[in-house]
Amino acid sequence: MSIGDLFGLKGRSALITGGSRGIGKAIALGFARAGAELFLCSRKEEELRAAAEEIRGETGARVEYAVADMAKRDDVGRLATLAVERLGKIDVLLNNAGWNIPQPIDEIRDEDWDYLLELNITSCMALTRALVPGMKERRWGRVIHISSIMGLASTPARNAYSATKAALIGMAKASALELGEFGITVNCIAPGPIATEMPMSILSKSQQDALAGRTAMNRWARPDELIGPALLLATEAGSYVTGTVLVVDGGALARVF
Repeated sequence: MSIGDLFGLKGRSALITGGSRGIGKAIALGFARAGAELFLCSRKEEELRAAAEEIRGETGARVEYAVADMAKRDDVGRLATLAVERLGKIDVLLNNAGWNIPQPIDEIRDEDWDYLLELNITSCMALTRALVPGMKERRWGRVIHISSIMGLASTPARNAYSATKAALIGMAKASALELGEFGITVNCIAPGPIATEMPMSILSKSQQDALAGRTAMNRWARPDELIGPALLLATEAGSYVTGTVLVVDGGALARVF
């Protein structure tokens, strides 16, 4: 098998949640370059349309999309059905949609806790549950959850976020054990500081600079720096990698003080 085939996705179909911007859009573009057909979702149709047109224009790939709110259980079920109907099958599921609402432990609002659990962990379970039967029939599949280094360590006021990202890691380990015999791998990517809308909208400039200084690279990552790790886990190159966490943090967790 050539290196191109090893890291290629020709003939594969991928569903990417939160695929209209940031990490999701970057990985979607990487998957399309590798030959995959795509189904993208997010909450904003204009952003989805623009992302789909951009990816089609650059790669010539087939890109379908649908508006869906991953914090709504009915939308998750509808998305899974629609993606399979449009593309015929889903070989690679990238659970990327998520959010963060920083709150100290004694100030967490029930509605915010419930929202983050539904979006960051329950939607990932529900989509995986819906799509795994088809993967089992074909005896090939890839499930990738976008966790975070906040699921392995944390910082003040990230109680709910860290809880959900740690839960993704636990779920990946359990489902990897269940699905390995069917040729399905399940893994997490744990990004460190990635310059996307979410952290840039939540953190002050001084907080952003402090996080950059925690890394060995002394900078935030670009979203496209997650394409390589995602391709490893989505292709034949990662056929014996399952139940694990690929940390992409510029060395942030290597630092003690």
